[in-house]
Amino acid sequence: MENKHATLTAAMEDYLKAIYELQATTGTTTTTALATALNISAASATNMIKKLAELKLARHSPYRGVELTTAGEKIALEVVRHHRLIELFLHQALGIPWDEVHVEAHKLEHVLSDNLENHIADFLGDPTKDPHGDPIPSKAGIIADRERESLADGAPGARVTIQRVGAQDPARLRYLRELGIVPQARVNIVAHAPFEGPVRVRTEDGAEHALDRGLARQIWVAEKSRPKTRVHAPRKMIKGSRQ
Repeated sequence: MENKHATLTAAMEDYLKAIYELQATTGTTTTTALATALNISAASATNMIKKLAELKLARHSPYRGVELTTAGEKIALEVVRHHRLIELFLHQALGIPWDEVHVEAHKLEHVLSDNLENHIADFLGDPTKDPHGDPIPSKAGIIADRERESLADGAPGARVTIQRVGAQDPARLRYLRELGIVPQARVNIVAHAPFEGPVRVRTEDGAEHALDRGLARQIWVAEKSRPKTRVHAPRKMIKGSRQ
């Protein structure tokens, strides 16, 4: 990033960003989870964690996993801001579909200068969310809290508004776009199949779709209305009868 952090490589910044995003999603970051997220070996992840610890950007302990220091989190948030601003610019200004912007933003996030970052933010009106609904950190490194309820958590009968789609797989994003399951769309949760089966939803066009439970967990929502609970009137006692 404009050589602002001269001792850091793009790979180090990728690690810091991945640690931050895992912490934000699950609350903890293990070496195994980090290796899976970056599609690398556990040994490679361990070696990089040691380098980040030497730079006082991360801490690692057997019981608490990997944690970012204040300095490490600051750098991670810069990278996240660059990435999400670029995604939104590519999507809004250039019309690139939301399933293609992630890969392109990853190539550019490490070389975006502060000057160009400021121009992009001004052009977009200082946005707070990217095309997938993920919050964009402010210039000062402040980021909004994420939604805590996923589509898989909602009760049958609830009407919800899609806030954020965490899936990054292009094929899944294309599929969700075709169904109309995108940020700010409203859907009704129809039913949950038992034993971790699919979640059935009704979109605004009246169509019903069954979503894999794992995919539903990556779709974050805000509840607009709760299913109504039927209230039964108390039974009247009839003299001489048994309750």
